[in-house]
Amino acid sequence: MRFGLFIPQGWRHSLTDVPPEQHWETMLSLLHYADNAAAGEPVPGGPWAWDSVWVYDHFHTVPVPSTEATHEAWTLMAAFAAASQRVKLGQMCTCMSYRNPAYLAKVAATVDHVSGGRAQMGIGAGWYEHEWRAYGYGFPRAGERIRALDEGVQIMTQMWRTGSSGRFDGETYQVDGALCYPQPLQRLPVGDGGAEVPSIPLWIAGGGEKKTLRVAARFAQYTNFAGDPETFTHKSRILEQHCADVGTDFGAITRSSDYNVVIGENQAEVDDRFAWISSHFRKHAPGEKGENEIANWRNSPLVGTPEQVVEALTDLQQRGMTYAITYFPNAAADRDQIELFQRQVVPALQD
Repeated sequence: MRFGLFIPQGWRHSLTDVPPEQHWETMLSLLHYADNAAAGEPVPGGPWAWDSVWVYDHFHTVPVPSTEATHEAWTLMAAFAAASQRVKLGQMCTCMSYRNPAYLAKVAATVDHVSGGRAQMGIGAGWYEHEWRAYGYGFPRAGERIRALDEGVQIMTQMWRTGSSGRFDGETYQVDGALCYPQPLQRLPVGDGGAEVPSIPLWIAGGGEKKTLRVAARFAQYTNFAGDPETFTHKSRILEQHCADVGTDFGAITRSSDYNVVIGENQAEVDDRFAWISSHFRKHAPGEKGENEIANWRNSPLVGTPEQVVEALTDLQQRGMTYAITYFPNAAADRDQIELFQRQVVPALQD
């Protein structure tokens, strides 16, 4: 199993106790920490811990919009690319409709070059209605958002592989000869012959059974959907059927999920972590939405002692989840949980 680490960028009220002038230093410090762990440096959890680091593609905080900071994802991707050497760099996930896909393909290819070939393209249809409307994007119905995802992925893939969009006349997007040079540094196999072409790995996020998972079956190297065991198993079966329908090798798609992690050496430490989580969200998101956020933390599969977390991940691995992207509470100020996860969970599940 491989692991990714979310960097606190503010979206989940994760920088509220950090002065604004220290936000970048805080994010950069955790990036370097993960980058060193990826290199096999002498940090807990060797020989390696983190395959990737991640940010969210959002403009306003959750569970409620606020004036607290939310740093923009692709700006951070470029900065992370220049400031690290080893970890892969992703966003879970870019909202297709926030940026024109031809433009986004160009941005991602540039980040791939700056990083030396470490960019990952997490992409989805988008869901945060307040954010959409606030930025003037409207809020199209789900089918229209998924159609934009489908068309956008086709445009990006074509541009990366060939250097040009060609002519594309979709219902949502129309492009004619948009160029993407330089092409990405990374190369991915295509077709039965295994020939490699320039491209960036696509992580298609979302569990919509009729459309989103079908888009994933057609284009994705990675998927990302719900991580509770029963739902993960169900969505995997749907994805497998779509793969059979479109002629894709289901086994070649890495299935990932995102997880809130609350870990302690014993139950008393776990309870202390939850006390902080409850206090934090009741302060910054009082009311029903804040209580729902606290409940989401409690319902995560990855809650408990290292032994309990390993047991949960082992079960998920047996169901086909082989890439866990983890989010730790208060990571901006306290790395104790990250270090405990590195020492006692990662080595038990490494490939």
